[in-house]
Amino acid sequence: MIRKTVLFFLSAGIIFFLYTAIINWDTMNMSGRQKVMKAIYPAITSIGRILGKNADIVANSGDVKPHQSIYDITIELNDGSLQSLSSFKGKKMLLVNTASDCGYTAQFDGLQQLHEQLGDRLVIIGFPANDFKEQEKGTDAEIGAFCRKNYGVSFPLAKKGSVIKGNNQQEMYQWLTQKQKNGWNSKNPSWNFSKYLINEEGVLTHYFGPSIEPGSDTVEEALK
Repeated sequence: MIRKTVLFFLSAGIIFFLYTAIINWDTMNMSGRQKVMKAIYPAITSIGRILGKNADIVANSGDVKPHQSIYDITIELNDGSLQSLSSFKGKKMLLVNTASDCGYTAQFDGLQQLHEQLGDRLVIIGFPANDFKEQEKGTDAEIGAFCRKNYGVSFPLAKKGSVIKGNNQQEMYQWLTQKQKNGWNSKNPSWNFSKYLINEEGVLTHYFGPSIEPGSDTVEEALK
């Protein structure tokens, strides 16, 4: 019985190793942890949705308008250039706090697909942050290179900063998490890859927790 148990776990380990190697064949500059997390990402999101972990959805059901215009905000991108959000009037915006060493990092794939499919009417901006378990320790240059190499990311990435409440919280996330600015929402990012959706008029319409995938029916419905 003991021998069968040992053989079972040994076989399972070999199968998982081979599966991980196949899935990550083209991601040679990822760390071992990053490769494993990418391989088990489908299980992470499925379990999260089943257990309700990081699967919150908050909607602006009353169509509450912001007290401060989002278009007054200018963000610094990871190449040092400045981007005024007023340039995106008339388009939806999906703002996501990202990390390179997280169980949800594979969502870069889904975000890039949305960018390619809906880029004429949807702007996606990633906000790298090291706020959750220090899962984004790289420099801006390293983060940009990692995202391009492993996920083909071509949507804008902001300069690395903090997205949680505190003295160093970025202006963008002050607006997203303070109802005296956005009009109604005080929900903070619960983890990496929390998503905030802004409509064409600059109104915050939704918050989606990290377990809600970019390509999910829920997000796609909100993007219509």
